Amino acid sequence: MRKIILAAAIATSALGLAACGNNAETETEETVDAMTTDADAADEAGAEIEGAVTEGAAEVEAAAEGAADTAVKTADEIGNDALDVVDQAEEAGAE
Repeated sequence: MRKIILAAAIATSALGLAACGNNAETETEETVDAMTTDADAADEAGAEIEGAVTEGAAEVEAAAEGAADTAVKTADEIGNDALDVVDQAEEAGAE
């Protein structure tokens, strides 16, 4: 969408300046080139931002999975410890 709007603006500018002569034509071409370069730079920046966001999301997901695994292990350990206490209590009661 941005490129379409930019292309329309460039075309309008080019047509308006084309009537001004050779010097204006050269300036128009330079302006179009500069605007195209700016649009390309904006696209590259957008791609870099998207990549950083994707990478950040992957890191957050990995950290969340690690935390969940740790929580499961901790819960299992607590359950095992509780069973050991029950077993010890039953042994002590049987004696």
